[in-house]
Amino acid sequence: MVNVNILRRIDFRVIFVILSLMVISLFVIASHTVDHLREPFEDSFFTDSVKRQIQGLLLGWGVFLFCAAFDYNKLREWAWILYFLMVLSLIGLFFTDSIQRVHRWYRLPFIHLSFQPSEYAKLVVVITLSWFLERNRDHSRSWSVAFFSALIVGIPFFLILKQPDLGTALILLPITLVMFYYGDIHPYILKAMTWVGGLGIIVVALIFLGIVPHETLRPVATKFLKEYQFNRLNPHTHHQHAAITAIAVGGVTGTGWKNSEYAAGGWLPTPYTDSVFPAFGEEFGFVGIFFLMALFYALVYFSFQVSAVAKDHFGRLLSAGISVYLAMHIIVNVGMMCGFLPITGVPLILVSYGSSSVISTMAALGILQSIYSRRFMF
Repeated sequence: MVNVNILRRIDFRVIFVILSLMVISLFVIASHTVDHLREPFEDSFFTDSVKRQIQGLLLGWGVFLFCAAFDYNKLREWAWILYFLMVLSLIGLFFTDSIQRVHRWYRLPFIHLSFQPSEYAKLVVVITLSWFLERNRDHSRSWSVAFFSALIVGIPFFLILKQPDLGTALILLPITLVMFYYGDIHPYILKAMTWVGGLGIIVVALIFLGIVPHETLRPVATKFLKEYQFNRLNPHTHHQHAAITAIAVGGVTGTGWKNSEYAAGGWLPTPYTDSVFPAFGEEFGFVGIFFLMALFYALVYFSFQVSAVAKDHFGRLLSAGISVYLAMHIIVNVGMMCGFLPITGVPLILVSYGSSSVISTMAALGILQSIYSRRFMF
């Protein structure tokens, strides 16, 4: 089930990309956090937040190596157990005290970390849906398979939406569409999902391009959206302007590490979590952003390569779902920070501060390497 020797067959190009993104993460976090144990004038790289992030990164590497050595075929046997535990953990959040007026985290007091079930839910949905679609491959175009596939996604989708966490919930939709395509779900369903998704993208584009004023849609949109959710569609929020301004201030080469004035001055909200991209852009400029996006492109490209070489249908479904999972986090986070998408709580994988995001991403990457390293084994 776990074969350490298989680690010699993993794609070592991915290791370089992951390490580079982790180093960038630590530099941005160090630049925008302070060590409360030091005097104000003292400079320190290893702030409290950096230390906690390193702790999360080390845990992530442990999870990555375990998942890469673990035979991904065994996930078939664990799919429903993982799904049940995931749903149970999402329901359990509503019986805990809210943090920042939302129900998203469990506090783990002994190791001083927070556990965010929704981050792991996306990966568990991919695993469960891959198992179900492979199991029903001969009847994939039946309406019953489509119904139960939609139910597998729908239960965590609405539980995450209820937290509320709109951004994380919406990530599940493109994952589902791509996996339905790979799973050969009825084409009418694929067309309907594509049209609905396309219509949503067009509406958002019209708002953010200024063609349709935000307030014009309020009477209609607030009938099925809450007020705070509709306000996120406003392209003229402080957060939107602050993110774009921070990137513009960076220019070509940036202001330099720890020389940020705009983001570090408190004008940019959450500069080392959701807004890590513009914070990085201010300090390292267009050159730094180009390098960062090249790393992300390589990560997604290598991930889709796994889907192309997977030896079985389960591996193809699993790798395709994970690849879209990674790609959508990058697209959504960068898009909302560049003013193309509404601001939602979607982290920039391996760069944003947060252990849950790091560990779930490393687990996903480890599973990809498990598929890649076993591509020639029969």
